[in-house]
Amino acid sequence: MNGIERIHHTFSQNKTFVGYLTAGDGGIKRTLEAALALIDGGVNMLEIGVPFSDPIADGPVIQRAAARALESGTTLQDILWLTKEIRKKSQIPLILFSYLNPILSAFTTSFFQDAENAGIDGALIVDCPIEESAQLHQKLLDHHIAPIYVITPTTKIDRIKTIDHYGKGFLYYACRKGTTGVRSALPDDFVEKMNLIKSSTHLPVITGFGISTRDAAKTVLQYADGVVVGSLFVKALEEGAKPSELTSLAQSINPLRSKT
Repeated sequence: MNGIERIHHTFSQNKTFVGYLTAGDGGIKRTLEAALALIDGGVNMLEIGVPFSDPIADGPVIQRAAARALESGTTLQDILWLTKEIRKKSQIPLILFSYLNPILSAFTTSFFQDAENAGIDGALIVDCPIEESAQLHQKLLDHHIAPIYVITPTTKIDRIKTIDHYGKGFLYYACRKGTTGVRSALPDDFVEKMNLIKSSTHLPVITGFGISTRDAAKTVLQYADGVVVGSLFVKALEEGAKPSELTSLAQSINPLRSKT
């Protein structure tokens, strides 16, 4: 099963509870421990953030994590090691979440082949619009890695349809303006926007940006095919959470799990 097929298979089985981690925050081995802890807590898709010096879509929590990861010397090769190690223990989809700059240097290397071999299933390059993505898009497809694109509350429906036609795997709906962060409520227009998006697309839609409570995650899954929790987990790691505590945190917010 290649990467695109693995993503499709996951959505055919269930909705998705997606966790996000910044690779290398606290060291790459700590990221591995955290990833496996989230999987134990019920995460069935994982976004792995490539640290970047100017993460314009991320709020302070993830900005600090990226800075710490860069200070520790995290590289793309470290991230490939990480995904290989996760793949030894789990078959959930692994999505590379990056800005374009760190990936540009990889175009003249074997990175894309190595990424396929390491078990990366999709790539979400947050600041690369479809108009500028032809070369990257083809590179990913050549290695069975799903090119994933972001839509926002201000994206026009005609453009959403174009992105839906062009992308693979799923669409990532950043459900609020601004940056990522830990927030307690969904935007007021969330249901209206989701209904409009779902009526205009054929790819699964996962929603992120500021989802940090179980109630919000459960509400999201009434309308979307998946929900992303990121800053909450990154903040817990910043505060020194152990793997067992991260597992418990994931279990407490997991919208796919029956509450006991």
